[in-house]
Amino acid sequence: MARVAVLVDEMTEDDEFRVPCERLRSAGHEPVVVGLAKGKKLTALHGTEITTDQAVDDVRAADFDAVVVPGGYSPDKIRTSEPMVALVRETAAAGKPVAAVCHGPWLLAESGLARGRTVTSWPSLRTDLRNAGAEWVDREVVTDDGVITSRNPNDLPAFCDALLERLK
Repeated sequence: MARVAVLVDEMTEDDEFRVPCERLRSAGHEPVVVGLAKGKKLTALHGTEITTDQAVDDVRAADFDAVVVPGGYSPDKIRTSEPMVALVRETAAAGKPVAAVCHGPWLLAESGLARGRTVTSWPSLRTDLRNAGAEWVDREVVTDDGVITSRNPNDLPAFCDALLERLK
C-alpha cells in the first residue's frame, strides 16, 4: 500500500481531487490530503467540501510514496508556499512519482521539475512551462522521468492509470 500526498488549498478542481483519491483508495492506497494547515476546511471550485489531513509543515517527502497535484486555482495558491514546493522537489529527488493535472504543473515550474522534461497541462500554462524549461505537448497524459502530467478532467482515467502503474 502506498501513501500518496494530495496537495490542495481553496478552489481545487473537484474531479481532479476526487477521482485520483477514489482510484487510489480502490487500488488499496492511502491518499493523504496535505494543505497549508491541518484540519483546514476547503471548498473546491464546484462546491466539494474538503478537509486537510495534514499541514505541509508537519510532513516530509519520506512520509509518502508519491505526490498528486490537482488543478483549479489551488496550485496557484500553494506554489507560493516554500514547504509545498520543497515537498514536490524532494519527492521527485527521491525517485518517487509526482503527478500534476490541469493547472497542477505550476508546481513543476516553481520547483524546477519542469526543466528538461516533456509535460502537458491546461493550455494556458504552456508558456509558463516552456519558460521553465519544459517541452510542452498537447497529449492526454505524459510521463517523463517520474513526472506524470495531464491536461484536464477528461484526461483523469489515463492520468490515474499512469499513476497507479508507477506505484506498482
